[in-house]
Order: sequence, then structure tokens, then C-alpha cells
Amino acid sequence: MNRVTVFRPALMLSIVAILWQSVPLPTIAQRKKTRKDIPAPQTTRKHNPNLPNVVILATGGTIAGAGTSSVGTAYTAGQLPIESLLQAVPEATKVANITGEQVAQVGSQAMNDEVWLKLAKRINELAKKSDVDGFVITHGTDTQEETALFLNLTVKTDKPVVMVGAMRSATAISADGPKNLYDAIVTAASPSSKGRGVVVCMNDNLFSARDVVKVNTTNVDAFHAPNSGPIGFVLDGKVAWYSLSLRKHTTQTEFDISNVDKLPKVDILYGYSNVDPNLVDALVNDGTKGIVIAGVGNGNLYPAVEERVKAAVKKGVVVVRSSRVMSGRTTMDAETDDKVLGTIASDEFNPQKARVLLQLALLKTTDQDTIQQMFLRY
Repeated sequence: MNRVTVFRPALMLSIVAILWQSVPLPTIAQRKKTRKDIPAPQTTRKHNPNLPNVVILATGGTIAGAGTSSVGTAYTAGQLPIESLLQAVPEATKVANITGEQVAQVGSQAMNDEVWLKLAKRINELAKKSDVDGFVITHGTDTQEETALFLNLTVKTDKPVVMVGAMRSATAISADGPKNLYDAIVTAASPSSKGRGVVVCMNDNLFSARDVVKVNTTNVDAFHAPNSGPIGFVLDGKVAWYSLSLRKHTTQTEFDISNVDKLPKVDILYGYSNVDPNLVDALVNDGTKGIVIAGVGNGNLYPAVEERVKAAVKKGVVVVRSSRVMSGRTTMDAETDDKVLGTIASDEFNPQKARVLLQLALLKTTDQDTIQQMFLRY
């Protein structure tokens, strides 16, 4: 073979490579972006009677995000419809019969009570069907732990409900979304997942909705359960469980949102040295029904804030003491006498999760002792 013969194929390959690289990723992302306002139709595939039936309810988030660079952290969440996500994991069709619905299409920083209620009601509606065996919810990671807890307390089914997200957008190099989504489908399709409450599936790990916390802003290993660890994992397309959450959830809770259209207003006040106590008054004057204080240490309050809390409680505002500390419990009657102050200790619930539980508790009662028992029960 002479040099010319060798040179020509090499030249052609070089030209193809240059042409491929000359098509910028933004062009692909922009094509995806044009579809964001078009409701995705229900996804229907050839039914295999030997496989379980899993419904994917999509809400947007990074897992459906598109960026202008495959190596940067900048992207727009919630760009890709569910069908595009599923095309990245064709192996999932060997695990379950999959149908999908687009419930919302937002970044989870924009998550709100309206979507929570819509999502929970839709799960409860579909769960009554005998031909639905499990659920996967795609969701942004920013508020995933809050949505997970809300669903854990309000969905009324023992069928698997698995939440999943991604830390890298769908257009990024080594996007983690497809693997996470596949693992979530595997988990939702497994009979062993039944009765475990809502589970969060991220980076091979399975976490209880009650305990999971986002602990990193950008790393793919962003989710942990600081007080208990993961309850299981997914490896090679198989689910293995470590433990079972002993706190009440799903069908065991008293929270029925079937006729609820609006949740009570509950706000969070962050604790720090020399905090301005007028912030308590601002929340009370704005009509809040409950305040969660992210206190220092064991949920401790700045002295001037403590006085304003007493006044707020007398006005009928329910106040929960949580902590800005990553792990540990906020215990009853430690440095703060909750009976005297009229406050509620959050137990292991961090401020954002304590807010979710307090919203649901206020649908039932404003009694301090009753709500305190809810925090210990769930």
C-alpha cells in the first residue's frame, strides 16, 4: 500500500471530525429548547405482559436540562420532554412497560405547593389502577428532598414511588441523568420496593424521603442521609436493601390532600448571631400561620428572638425549632423549655423539611402537643 492510499482515508476521517466539531452544542440545545412549551404526549410502547408497569411523572429539573456547553455548569432546567429522557435509556424497556406524563416542566427552585398537590393527587389516582405497579418522578435536585417528604406524607399507596434527578444537565459530558433514571426505573419495577415509602434514587444510592438531604451544590454525589445513611443501592440493574424506615409514611399517615387546594403559609427564619428580632414580626404581620426557625446548635434562639416568638405564639402562630446544623436532632426541652416558650422541637427534620410537615400539620390542628407528636411520629 503506498502513502497516498493511506493518506486519503486519514484525510477523510479528519474532515468528518472537523465537521462534527463545527456543529456547536448550543444548536442541539436550541432545537430541544423549542419543544419546551409543547406538552409531551403520553409515551406508549409495545406492552410486554411479563414486565411490571411503571409510570414516569416528569416535573423538569436538571435531569431535563440543556446547556450551551458540554463542560460548563450553566444550563437551563426543564428543557427536554420526557420522551427525550427515555430515549437515552433504551435498556429500561427490558425492565418495565413504561408510560410517561409531563406534570410540570420547571427547575426545582421554582417548585411550589400547586405542583406538590397536583403530583400527589395524580399518584393517588393512578395508584388505584391494577395495571400500575410503580412510579418514577423526575425532579430537580434543589428541592427534591422537600417534594420527597411531601409525597411520603401524602400519597396513599404501598406501590413503589421513586424520585430521581441529576446533577449534570442532559447535554453535559458524562451526564448522570440516564443512569440515575435507569436505576430509578429498576427500583420502581422491583417487588422488593413495595411498602418502603417514597425513595430518592441518586448516584447508585437509595434514600428514605424522610432522611435524604442535598449536601453539595454541584457534585454527582450530592445526596446523603446524615443521620441514617442510605437504605439501599442499585448495582448492575438489581436492587439491594440495607434497612427499612420505621417512621410512619404514605398509607400510615393522617394527611389526606384529596380535597386540599391550598396549603397553609409557613415560613423559615434563619438563626445567626445578633439576628434582628423584627424579622419575626415581619412574618407574623405578613399573615404566616407557622414559622420554622433554623436555630443555632440544638435549635437555640437568640434571646431577643425568643421574646418575639412568645408574642407570636400568643397570636396563634405555630413555631417549630429546627437547626441550621447538618446532622443531629433538635431535642425537646434542652436549653429551650418548649412548654414555657410554646414551641415545637423538630426532631431530625431540617428546617426545609420541618416546614413541609408543619404545613400538613396545620391542615389538621394548631395544638402544640398534637403537632409535637407528629414530629416524633413521622
